[in-house]
Amino acid sequence: MKNIIFIIGLITTLGFVANAQIDRSTPPPPGPAPTIQIGAYETFTLDNGLRVIVVENERSPSVSFQLTLDIDPVLEGDAAGYVSMAGSEMRSGTINRDKATLDEEIDFIGANLSTSSTGMFASALTRHKEDLLELMSDVLLNPTFPQQELDRAITQMLTGLSATNTDAQQMVRNLSTALLYGADHPYGEVETEESVKNITRDHLVNYYNTYFKPNVAYLVIVGNINVERARELTNQYFGSWERGEVPRHEFATPQPPEGRTVAFASRPGAVQSVFRVAYPVELTPGHPDQIRASVMNGILGGGVFSGRLMQNLREDKGYTYGARSNLSSDRIIGSFSAGAEVGNNVTDSAIYQVLFEMERMVNEKVDEETLELVKSFMNGSFARSLESPQTIARFALNIERYDLPQDYYATYLERLEAVTAEDVQRMARKYIKPDRSYILVAGNKDEVAERLEKFAHDGVVHFFDPFARPIEESDVELDESITAEWVISQYLEAIGGVERLQAIKDMTTLMEGDVMGNPMGIKTRKKAPSKMLMEVSMAGNVIQKEVFDGETGYSLQMGQRIPFEEDDIEGRRVQAMIIKELAYLEEGAEIELRGVERINGRDAFRIRVVSPDGTVVDEFYDMETHLKVRETVTVEQMGQSQTIINDFSEYEEFDGVKIPTKIILSGVMPMPLEMKATNIEINSGLEAGIFSVE
Repeated sequence: MKNIIFIIGLITTLGFVANAQIDRSTPPPPGPAPTIQIGAYETFTLDNGLRVIVVENERSPSVSFQLTLDIDPVLEGDAAGYVSMAGSEMRSGTINRDKATLDEEIDFIGANLSTSSTGMFASALTRHKEDLLELMSDVLLNPTFPQQELDRAITQMLTGLSATNTDAQQMVRNLSTALLYGADHPYGEVETEESVKNITRDHLVNYYNTYFKPNVAYLVIVGNINVERARELTNQYFGSWERGEVPRHEFATPQPPEGRTVAFASRPGAVQSVFRVAYPVELTPGHPDQIRASVMNGILGGGVFSGRLMQNLREDKGYTYGARSNLSSDRIIGSFSAGAEVGNNVTDSAIYQVLFEMERMVNEKVDEETLELVKSFMNGSFARSLESPQTIARFALNIERYDLPQDYYATYLERLEAVTAEDVQRMARKYIKPDRSYILVAGNKDEVAERLEKFAHDGVVHFFDPFARPIEESDVELDESITAEWVISQYLEAIGGVERLQAIKDMTTLMEGDVMGNPMGIKTRKKAPSKMLMEVSMAGNVIQKEVFDGETGYSLQMGQRIPFEEDDIEGRRVQAMIIKELAYLEEGAEIELRGVERINGRDAFRIRVVSPDGTVVDEFYDMETHLKVRETVTVEQMGQSQTIINDFSEYEEFDGVKIPTKIILSGVMPMPLEMKATNIEINSGLEAGIFSVE
């Protein structure tokens, strides 16, 4: 039996000193930490090579089984995403059960069963352990990866990826993934729409057949079960699992950049930036530096409210609600990151302060009070973690998997207490690299990007799309003769010509889409010069209605009629025009050519339009086709700024007029909403009475 003895520094020493005065002005020196035995584990190995760790807990009413594969990461190439999907889809059906039956049987015994690319986890009440193991072994040994479930999973993944275009946090995560590790490293691959569409069932089956082998696996059992019974059950349910050769992979070790490098992903209209200062770190689990480096990171910003980043950026400067740093270890390659979410106007200042605090860690020795505060916090966190039997299981797995000393966790608090200010500065000098870091930012390009050039060693801000693919900045030099009015004129000509457009007296469009499985429709009717009736329906029921008669109007939501504000009328009048771009050429219209940008890999003119109500809209027109491809606008919703992006595509001709039949709305809902035109009618003779506001 292997015992793990944990040290908890929580004891009061009572001293009785006869006939002596105690000097209470001097704090007593810290005493040695006592030891407390709180857990044990045992191990054995099946004939097929499966290594089993048993953590017995007689007081627990439940039992859990965690299977972990000790394998190298896999380079996925042009089908990035298939590894994680292979793991999740193992639970989608077996030779003996389809997904519905599997779900039903798991629910019937009140169990949990989840799968991943590196293993699986299952838990249930102890009395159901054999039923649970039968289900678990069926999923492990007999997955079928049904095509129908795979198709559904791919659709869900694509829906999730589509939200990245408006998710600054995910943009920065993608930048971190791609730049810290590189495209030739498994940690550096970013899932994209293209890579997910390349995933096939063969990818999943081949991954499972190659890597799910017992001789590279650990099974950790926690609960009211002894080692003898665990041996019987694991032989019964996993003994037939056939061992096999599992490939190992070696990759070049990622290195920090030679000089500070700035990478930027644009989120149009954003009022805040998300940023990280990050780089790869060579720090493995159980490394002699790990505890000392963790203390150092705790002082900088690793979870303690009194961390220097939090004190500087939140308490002193008021830039953000939270600023953190993270130093992670990994068997292959670890990483460091520090960052926050801040307003556009202070993005560069906040980055400067993070770099300042990083340099301060390197150049200044920490004071004893701060050091002891962080060590006490880590001591308490460790002690609290011991309340869970899963902690013992995790420690046992780490000891076995990473070949750590048997007393590694038993001596944790002892080694934590021994960390000195000199150790902290030595760790900072080794692991904190402000001058060899990536500065990763997602936000408003117009308001932020240029101010970041000063941080880059080469004075250049490198631009990327939301999936961390480099964007080649347009090198188009605009002739002085090209104006905003010229761009709009070309657009109007491209969709039918001014004369034909002015001849349109009314138009009806019906756009349909799907919101979380529910059909949604938007029916818009317009009549010249500026009357509009719009109805939004869900599952056939009208949930919102807007009416504008050219002079006034109202919105009907949840049965409540809300008249349009006086300040909104002019803006509503433009929006109610059948072809609103005709108004851009009228006297007094505020339009401005703001240059050329790449939209979906193509050059597009960017036109800024200020509507009569003051709303600012950026519109993008393809330089070759002259068709509008995007609109972005930032609006205020319940005190929060919200950027809405409309992407237009699949133009079709109706009565000589080109109209986009596909619109993707981003920023309105958690996931982008794709709407397709199912009916468009021009000059159908709409009656004026339907636009009445009476």
